[in-house]
Amino acid sequence: MTTEIKLLAELDEGMEGVIHNIDLDSPTAQRLLDLGFVPGTPIKALRKAPMGDPVTYRIRGYEVGLRKSESSSIAVEVSDND
Repeated sequence: MTTEIKLLAELDEGMEGVIHNIDLDSPTAQRLLDLGFVPGTPIKALRKAPMGDPVTYRIRGYEVGLRKSESSSIAVEVSDND
């Protein structure tokens, strides 16, 4: 099993991972932290809008939509079960 770090914006529908870190220089960093996007939290990409933006994610038992500009500031550990 290998672990790869990707940006949350790079996850395809159905992919899961664990939040690795958030770019605290991002203008939305505090809002994301307040919403529960903290390191160590599992997250799953559920569905993309028809044009690919925003994307709906499941985190901490609820669903939230993020734009690519927001989800690009979040790094996620993705495990490959090879």
